[in-house]
Amino acid sequence: MSRLSIPIEHLGRRVFRAVESVGRVVVVTCAFFRQLFKPPFRFHELIRQMEFVGADSLSIVAVTGLFTGMVFAVQLYIALSMFGAASLVGATVGLSLTRELSPVFCALMVTGRVGSAMAATLGSMRVSEQIDALDAMAVNPVHYLMVPRILAAVFMMPLLVLVFDSIGIVGAYGVATGLLHVDPGLFVNKLYWFVDPDDLWKGMIKGAVFGFIFSVIGCSKGFYTVGGAEGVGRSTTEAVVVSSVLILMSDFFLTRMMW
Repeated sequence: MSRLSIPIEHLGRRVFRAVESVGRVVVVTCAFFRQLFKPPFRFHELIRQMEFVGADSLSIVAVTGLFTGMVFAVQLYIALSMFGAASLVGATVGLSLTRELSPVFCALMVTGRVGSAMAATLGSMRVSEQIDALDAMAVNPVHYLMVPRILAAVFMMPLLVLVFDSIGIVGAYGVATGLLHVDPGLFVNKLYWFVDPDDLWKGMIKGAVFGFIFSVIGCSKGFYTVGGAEGVGRSTTEAVVVSSVLILMSDFFLTRMMW
């Protein structure tokens, strides 16, 4: 075997694995939409997953949103003061949070918590043959395991983005008016006139799309796990990394379409 053939073979294996991963995500996505409206409708499981994705993520979303708004207010005040536009801190914080920072940061934080958990749970079920047992009992694993998780992520992410928006703006208001001595009336007035309801809605739509992305990736990586406990860890890591990259990539295209 020549020296040249070794890196070519390595590259070929990487390309093959990448194509295989894309194919698995497409298969899972198509299976999700096929099973979405088929009975039985497991509302109890959906509510349980919504609690896991939404309510259990409130603390980390709130803390992240608070400090994101606070640090962004400080940086914007320093930059805008150079041009005599410190009164626009409120408007700039509001636009930045609602359009970009809230959906992206919220999705990345929830991906690290929820997307990894989805991959780990389904991966553990795969290597312990619980998914094979569902097949043996004529229970569709996509319908039973994936549909509630993906729907919960799509439903709850817009609400988490709204929470991130609210707490981030409150944090920015507190820092701007309490520490940086920005006039409270100017902060609220500029925020009112420059931030439209469309900005909120479009940011929440981004959140729903990001929720669909990380839940499908997490379920796909977990569902096709091989290699025992080591494979579960590998699938969990890949789910978080791939989801984070796809969220950042899709954010560009969504922003380009919406504004």
